[in-house]
Amino acid sequence: MTTPFPFTAVVGQDDLRLALLLNAVSPAVGGVLVRGEKGTAKSTAVRALSALLPEVPVVPGCRFSCDPASPDPGCPDGPHEAGGGAERPARMVELPVGASEDRLVGALDIERALSEGVKAFEPGLLADAHRGILYVDEVNLLHDHLVDLLLDAAAMGASYVEREGVSVRHAARFLLVGTMNPEEGELRPQLLDRFGLTVEVAASREPDQRVEVVRRRLAYDDDPAGFAARWTEEEAAVRARIVAARELLPSVRLGDGALRQIAATCAAFEVDGMRADIVMARTATALAAWAGRTDVLAEDVRQAALLALPHRRRRNPFDAPGLDEDKLDETLEEFGGSDDDDPDPDPGPDGPGGGGGGQPEPDDAPQGDGDTAARPEAGEDGQPQPSGAGEQSAARASEPFRTKVLSVPGIGEGAAGRRSRARTEHGRTTGARRPRGALTKLHLAATVQAAAPHQRARGRSGPGLVVRRDDLRQATREGREGNLVLFVVDASGSMAARQRMSAVKGAVLSLLLDAYQRRDKVGLVTFRGSEADVALPPTSSVDAAAARLETLPTGGRTPLAAGLLRAHDVLRVERLRDPARRPLVVLVTDGRATGGPEPVALAGRAARLFAADGVASVVVDCESGPVRLGLAGQLAGELGGTAVTLDELRADSIAGLVKDVQRRAA
Repeated sequence: MTTPFPFTAVVGQDDLRLALLLNAVSPAVGGVLVRGEKGTAKSTAVRALSALLPEVPVVPGCRFSCDPASPDPGCPDGPHEAGGGAERPARMVELPVGASEDRLVGALDIERALSEGVKAFEPGLLADAHRGILYVDEVNLLHDHLVDLLLDAAAMGASYVEREGVSVRHAARFLLVGTMNPEEGELRPQLLDRFGLTVEVAASREPDQRVEVVRRRLAYDDDPAGFAARWTEEEAAVRARIVAARELLPSVRLGDGALRQIAATCAAFEVDGMRADIVMARTATALAAWAGRTDVLAEDVRQAALLALPHRRRRNPFDAPGLDEDKLDETLEEFGGSDDDDPDPDPGPDGPGGGGGGQPEPDDAPQGDGDTAARPEAGEDGQPQPSGAGEQSAARASEPFRTKVLSVPGIGEGAAGRRSRARTEHGRTTGARRPRGALTKLHLAATVQAAAPHQRARGRSGPGLVVRRDDLRQATREGREGNLVLFVVDASGSMAARQRMSAVKGAVLSLLLDAYQRRDKVGLVTFRGSEADVALPPTSSVDAAAARLETLPTGGRTPLAAGLLRAHDVLRVERLRDPARRPLVVLVTDGRATGGPEPVALAGRAARLFAADGVASVVVDCESGPVRLGLAGQLAGELGGTAVTLDELRADSIAGLVKDVQRRAA
């Protein structure tokens, strides 16, 4: 067995270690979400935590880790008699991103259930994690249907497996710990709210601390057992402190003054629902127990807010998590001291075990003035434009709006999502087929129909059907898939009029928000001057695309063909990486092409490459002014797609857009 890296040997990351320890003291806090860049000891710290947890008493032989003091009356391995049991180390169960539904919740033997009426159940990872830690690395990349199952289990404390009228239930209460790199995409709000605490981690910029990190890691790699032995005393001390804090926890007093501070803080930061108040109360109580106190102080409330609220303040995926600490201090001061029985509410230093440092800047920090720009002059289309020869400062995006759904025609087989029709594991049943590999969704009627003609030949004598493997039929289902939405944005001088570019960015931002909600991957190609650039390779992180869009400069000529060819190359490479995910190209341009010999003809030839590949496309026509050349519409015809104006892109203006895309692509 591999020797884990000692928890106490992790250098820095005070907030991360404190959040994990608070959950070890009080599992009711609700778990930890660790956000941060790669290589910051996220996984190392989580894996090391399990070695510090006290042993768990279990019923011997029970696959579902029932507590011998109060066994689960509905345990599939039960019933158990209350009484003595055995102890085992607390488990840390890892959920792989690519795990199947059966691996997570367990599986029923459908063949035995149909023929013998036996509930033969093989437990999954949720059963293994009961009364332990369920760890999901890269939790933001987890498939939606697995996220739904996790939400249900976390909310109810139990897992239900139901297949064709046969059901099994077992307890599933666990400490949920997830790690993620925000650059790879954000979490659904429902799952985000299920994590009690969140921590932002980053690599230290202090040379001495970085040297110590490298020194310890090299020593561990050379001799894991010997390195761990040198930290035995520190590990034992932390383990004993966890046990003592757990014993003290029921005696901790959460006074009315502290409760008022918690409620006022949640109200001041406008968090949704009441879960934040409850999590803050539990966290503040755990902080007091960890410090060896029986009273909750204002400093506990402050630290609890820094851990429990940042991820609950986000209103859309483009909002950065974080708290305005000055506002937090003002709220605690305003609502502190009203309860004479409470201790001094004056906020002290950051809570025991680590501070609230490293928080992102407040959301309402002053932003750069996006309205300072060069005075417009005649551009390449003869209209008043900023200078086309030089780069202009980036315009700020206008307010985003709700867009109509742009979907890819036909039926795909890509990753589950919410955009285009697809054959998926979840959705409405449309037919049946022989299973390829393990059976996951039984089509009962088709299975009975396949088995019925053979009952006499198989010597059926009892009430049950004689069902064999060849009789089983897999249900085919139709749901929705996520697509690759590739934005190709014209940033040339003809687009550089500040009001127009602001509207263009607002439209793209709106489409990015729609892509986030529909679980798409996104990419961004821009073209200006003499070349095209891949501003963002295909990724699940729409907020990264929004950040690139915000700083996008404009100016220069319009190398339309270069932009299309670069986008075509991006799709070619992505098709090799993810062949099942179908693309949708959104070209944002006024249709003009300048620079080089025959730029319009060259752009037309590049556009026909997309049509030849059957790539669905939409051209967002940004042409403005009293005289319109209709070049975007012509380009859409070459692409085999459709063209819409910026005004038509709004949800209440383009009711027929999806039908147009499908008709032209047919």
